[in-house]
Amino acid sequence: MGSLAGNTPDLGGPESGLASDGAPSLDLVALLCAFGKTLLFLLPVYLVGYLGLSVCLVVFGLLVYMGWQATREGKAKRLLSALDVLQNEEAVTTKSIYLSKKELPAWITFSDVEKVEWLNKIITQMWPFIGKYLEKLLMETIAPTIRASNNHLQTFFFTKVQLGEKPLKVVGVKAHTEMDKRQIILDLHLSFVGDTEINVEIKRYFCKAGVKGIQLHGMLRVILEPLIGDMPLVGAVTIFFIRRPVLDINWTGVTNLLDIPGLNAFTDTKIMDTIAAFLVLPNRLTIPLVENLHVSQLRSPLPRGIIRIYLIEAENLESKDSYGIFKGKSDPYAILRVGTQTFTSKTIEESLNPKWNELYEIFVHEVPGQELEIEIFDKDPDSDDFLGRSVVHDPLPPLQKRCLNEWFFLKEVGTGRVHLRLEWLSLMTNTSKLDQILQDNQVIFSQTKKEPSAAILAVYLDRAQDLPLKKGNKEPNPMVQLAVKEKPRESKTCYNTNSPVWEDAYFFYIQNPKTQELKIQVKDDDRQTSLGSLTLPLCRLLNSEDLTLDQWFQLDQSGSGSRIYLKVVLRVKCADSSLALNPLTVPDDETPRKPKSGTEKDQDKQTKCAEAVAMLPPKPTKSSADKCFGREGVVRIYLKEAENLIAKDNFMKGLVKGKSDPYAVVKLTGKSFRSKVIKENLNPQWNEIYEFIVNDIPGQEVEFQLFDKDVDKDDFLGRCKISLTHIISSKTIDKWYPLEDVKSGRLHIRLEWLPPTPSATDLEEVLLVNTVTPVQNSEELSAAILAIYLDRAQELPLKKGNKSPSPSAEISVRDVSYKTKTCSQTNSPIWEEAFNFLIKNPTQEKLEILIKDNGRNTLGSLSLPLAPLLTADDLTMDQWFTMDNSGPSSQVLLKLQLGVITALHGFTYTSSHNHSVSPGSYCPEMPVWDGYTPQHSTDVAQSELRQRLSHTQSKSDLCDSPFGQIRLTVSHSSEEKKLYIVVHSCRKLKACSKDGSSPYVSLILLPDKNRVTKKKTPVVKSLNPEYNLQFDYDMDLGTAQKRKLEVSVKNSVSFMSRDKELIGKVHIDLSLVDLSQGITQW
Repeated sequence: MGSLAGNTPDLGGPESGLASDGAPSLDLVALLCAFGKTLLFLLPVYLVGYLGLSVCLVVFGLLVYMGWQATREGKAKRLLSALDVLQNEEAVTTKSIYLSKKELPAWITFSDVEKVEWLNKIITQMWPFIGKYLEKLLMETIAPTIRASNNHLQTFFFTKVQLGEKPLKVVGVKAHTEMDKRQIILDLHLSFVGDTEINVEIKRYFCKAGVKGIQLHGMLRVILEPLIGDMPLVGAVTIFFIRRPVLDINWTGVTNLLDIPGLNAFTDTKIMDTIAAFLVLPNRLTIPLVENLHVSQLRSPLPRGIIRIYLIEAENLESKDSYGIFKGKSDPYAILRVGTQTFTSKTIEESLNPKWNELYEIFVHEVPGQELEIEIFDKDPDSDDFLGRSVVHDPLPPLQKRCLNEWFFLKEVGTGRVHLRLEWLSLMTNTSKLDQILQDNQVIFSQTKKEPSAAILAVYLDRAQDLPLKKGNKEPNPMVQLAVKEKPRESKTCYNTNSPVWEDAYFFYIQNPKTQELKIQVKDDDRQTSLGSLTLPLCRLLNSEDLTLDQWFQLDQSGSGSRIYLKVVLRVKCADSSLALNPLTVPDDETPRKPKSGTEKDQDKQTKCAEAVAMLPPKPTKSSADKCFGREGVVRIYLKEAENLIAKDNFMKGLVKGKSDPYAVVKLTGKSFRSKVIKENLNPQWNEIYEFIVNDIPGQEVEFQLFDKDVDKDDFLGRCKISLTHIISSKTIDKWYPLEDVKSGRLHIRLEWLPPTPSATDLEEVLLVNTVTPVQNSEELSAAILAIYLDRAQELPLKKGNKSPSPSAEISVRDVSYKTKTCSQTNSPIWEEAFNFLIKNPTQEKLEILIKDNGRNTLGSLSLPLAPLLTADDLTMDQWFTMDNSGPSSQVLLKLQLGVITALHGFTYTSSHNHSVSPGSYCPEMPVWDGYTPQHSTDVAQSELRQRLSHTQSKSDLCDSPFGQIRLTVSHSSEEKKLYIVVHSCRKLKACSKDGSSPYVSLILLPDKNRVTKKKTPVVKSLNPEYNLQFDYDMDLGTAQKRKLEVSVKNSVSFMSRDKELIGKVHIDLSLVDLSQGITQW
């Protein structure tokens, strides 16, 4: 009894009393809720009976409810199962290791997919903050936008936004770096099984809805391109799904209705279609990271190729149209998909072995990754029955070598297979095979009754300018309709502007580019008001360079200044000649055969071995260098001087001001040069020249940093940056730049863009001028660029024991060398790497290649003089070269391309003897000016210049003048009716006394009796003075061409001085100068 009493609860305490009082009330509420639910379920039954409706409605309602309940439970189970797999991946993987590959993670299924747990840890750490950002975005940005979009949604609110505790997981990452050297491709295998909860409410209508739980599984491709030599190293990031991801959503509130069977499949499809319209190929999301990028071309690049699909037939399909014991047939049709491109065949009635013989063409945007999916259905009045599916994974590698003509078994059904022929069509930039392609297409048309295309057309719609206004001078809302034969494509609408920017891209199949036209209509958004039109015959592209037009086009039926900017690209399709077969032929190997004897099997084995050897890829005759190879140019930088620099070497805490010991650091494309140090000078003069090999990838900058040289840490004196795009577009820049991040100082620099020319006609001239150009920090300027593409080597010698080596190559010209990657364990390595060298004199220099095993033992060498390149077509060699000190058959495949850095030159100089010299004449006692002739110079002027230079006997004839040289720019502006003369600088002036000279420049336009046109520069005490002053004269072009410019360099002397005043003089006949284009010369 004591024990029992000790365990008896105290019923008299206050807590127990509360519990006992509250229990009946809680039970009563639960009972009332259960009763209410029962009445709610019985209400439809009562209404059916009360209204005298059919009992079928009750049965139908019960079936809908049961289906809805089953869908909800299935989604909940899938969510719980996915969460369990995500949390216990290792255990589930171990348990499933012998199951199908579908159930294993990507990093186990594919050996080249890497597991990135470090990235998942970062995402896990950041996930709560990503959730806060999403909540802020939805509530503060998206919700107000939704409320403003419609009067019925004015009470729309997000009542709950919770991203959940389960973060996105990157199951694996695969990197592709072999496709293009200027891009990086990453495939991210994503898995998101989240307890996300987002609830919305429209208070006016007492409507609540939401999402509770989301699953998303798919492969996201991330492309980093173009790679650039400056921060952030990547020009843009492009993301997209190659295939549609798998999406599963658990709905709440009113959206629970979306889980009704039939309706749930429809809504899930619509949601996936919305996602696909933005993020599934060919749609991409491109985020530019630098300025001046062609975003539309990154968002919609040219396809890698075309797959031509012949849907021939199917056999042994399942019978779906059965009636009890009577077996019927099916009415099959096929759906083919690659990404978002979908095609549906015709329906063959009552056949289990349908023959379609249809042709389809599909763009291939990404290699590797895209899949071809074929689904076959039985056409029915209500819901079409499923007859099977087949997927061709990554068909492109084999297609690029041969044509696939095979039967593919249908999956997820008991029987059936489909016969396809797949052809890979590459895209050419020339029309050499166009006529043959058009003839072949006529043969295909006769068999398939569908005319195949011969080319594709890409139209990059950029922008328009000065479109006509609407009535009342209102701004239009322009959109564009583009058509080639078929239904027009429409661009987005740009609102309230007559200078819209679209940046869209469109692709068209072209049957015959000789006869078809591209028609463009610019309209207001009402589709009725025309703002302009353009008709572009595609035959214009056939005669253009690279089959491309990239320019402004004048609009017809529009304003006088209305124009549209387009880039139109044509690419001709080309199939391998070995694929020229009857496309509708059934392969012989599909016919039934009787069992073979042992002898026959041995013969088959030998035949297959012979076929395997025959199918080995043939030895390439040319390298695989892409079209971007050899497009680099040279930026030549003249570091002249600086002034008003900050004094850093102060003493006694700044009471005694000192100076600085400045030097400059020049950076571009990841390389840097450092100038000499000028001791104790706030206005240093360096006069140094640097050369950089660059490409035209946007986002690059030339950076100059100035420092004061100290014993310990160098002090910062300022910096300035110039965009490489600006240098390339300007060709030449010569100006003072203010220094940034400091109080005072500016830098005088000259920058020149020198694109290479594939011609050796100007080489002699370039070499001669380079030898006389004074360069303080270099022996001689470069005359050319050598681009090298090291493709592969073949049959290198083996190591001891007949083991394969691991070759790498070292390529060098003079003292500059580069090393390739190492190819592991092969005597036929494939490098596919490009290198560039600056060449001083291609007639004397050599290219050296040394191939080693793991950087140690030599496997072969090659020494190539560059002189033979000067006589090759386009200064290019693309061939196999036999190796020295190697095996008897050891060869290396190279593409060598030489580009001459052409510099054209113009008129010369006169001395105090007052000789008159014009462009095209030559005075042997005077130095030739080594500046640049403008690009408009005629061939006659160039030949005259070469003749003048060839007559020069020695270097001293050009530069050893007793009087010096002056640099001028002369030009005329027709709009302003002004003649401009810029006095840049003088060099190597003659000293007028033991203290040197104090020169200034005087200008006069002759004839001028009253000397009213006389102008002069300030005095600069130096034998190499810099002026950089501009003078202008008000006169039209005709008057200017009747004048002669007299330029005198004089020494400033006092009234009583006996020092000589005149140093030298130049007379320039302006009638012989193209003033409209301008000229800058020494």
